[in-house]
Amino acid sequence: MLSHATARDWLIPYADGMLAADERRRIDGHITGCRACAVELREVRELNLLLVTLPPAPATSVAPFWLKLQALLPQRRTLRISTVIGYRRVGLAFAMASVAVLAAAATAFAAPSALPDNPLYSVKLFEEDVHLALTPVNGRVSVQLQLASERLREAQAMAANHKPRLAESSLRAYTIIVNDAAVSLKSPATPQATKDALHTLRAKLGAVEHENANRDDDVAAVKQLVSAAIDELDRIEQHESAAEPTLTVGEQATPAPTPVVTPKPTPRTTPTDDGDHGEHRD
Repeated sequence: MLSHATARDWLIPYADGMLAADERRRIDGHITGCRACAVELREVRELNLLLVTLPPAPATSVAPFWLKLQALLPQRRTLRISTVIGYRRVGLAFAMASVAVLAAAATAFAAPSALPDNPLYSVKLFEEDVHLALTPVNGRVSVQLQLASERLREAQAMAANHKPRLAESSLRAYTIIVNDAAVSLKSPATPQATKDALHTLRAKLGAVEHENANRDDDVAAVKQLVSAAIDELDRIEQHESAAEPTLTVGEQATPAPTPVVTPKPTPRTTPTDDGDHGEHRD
């Protein structure tokens, strides 16, 4: 009869297929009547499956990877565990958490540079959505301009790699971002910085069209999206330049000077002897 303690010690090698046939039969018999060991075996197998399905970590330097890993690691806590069983369960949970943290760190490091044809691109979009949602209102436009610029970088790369459908998708995403920020861009809090950012977007749109024009078929959909995006930039810049600043003193606008009305001279009259008023006659 296999003891409970021995069975638990054998669960990991059992899941890894490292036990002999007779030892496996003894574990099988124990798991049939022990719910706790059956549950723990399932957790071990889930951990093994997670390790197998993790994507390979991209090649990267140690220093930036470690900085990102430190940002993701949980804060140190004091654990008070009274039994050996508790230590084993915490150890298994910590192992699974460590694997998840390592995977998240590697993914987070590689995702920001991912292009639409990269498996990590969806992770990149998720991180961008979270970043934008957590950004204060007064900094939202700046983040939106950065995201719009990134969509154009992706569109240019996809056009250069002969992937017009992905280039179109990035251009449509760019259009959604700019349309969402259009109201703020027409009345920016920092006009010069916004003007420079719009100039950069215009230059990147030109680069996308240049890559598209270098293709033998010159995809019409990409060309139309670029043209529409440039027209939208024109409307934003025209609206911004049409708003002339008003000279203000304190919080009130300087009023226009009130015109001075010059009174007309009143003609003088001389009274007559009979009391009538009229002009004096010789």
